[in-house]
Amino acid sequence: MLTTELAPTLARLFRELTHGAPDGAAYILNSGDAGLLRSLDTLSAEAASTRPEGGASIAAHVEHVRYGLSLLNRWAAGEQPFADADWSASWEKQTVDEQEWAARRRALRAQAEQWLQTLAAPRDAGDIELAGMVGSVAHLAYHLGAMRQIDRRMRGPAAND
Repeated sequence: MLTTELAPTLARLFRELTHGAPDGAAYILNSGDAGLLRSLDTLSAEAASTRPEGGASIAAHVEHVRYGLSLLNRWAAGEQPFADADWSASWEKQTVDEQEWAARRRALRAQAEQWLQTLAAPRDAGDIELAGMVGSVAHLAYHLGAMRQIDRRMRGPAAND
């Protein structure tokens, strides 16, 4: 399938999750929500390293999302990175210091920007590839929600309707 008609919608939804929802044009987040990247910038390394009830930290979620996007970006560049992908490694380091936290946020931003460009550009995609592209939006939404459950400071504005 050529994604000419779907590409703008995928990019719009992914951009909303990463960069926030403009007032009056929100589809997933509440209007005025800052989105993932700016929400992460509000947290210290200590907050990002917190593991409520022994669960995963926000820092680990960030690394997991970054890793997943890096695989998608490699796929978009013509590689086949999924056969030997090590998803469990992305969860190994749960705590970060301020320097590591800043580096993780920069790395996530870079991978997200690259993937956003890929989603926005029409391409020929088979069923599996298209499912991966659509799934990347859902996967990001899931992890944004999980992180917002860990730390309330990341939550966006309440719904107005």
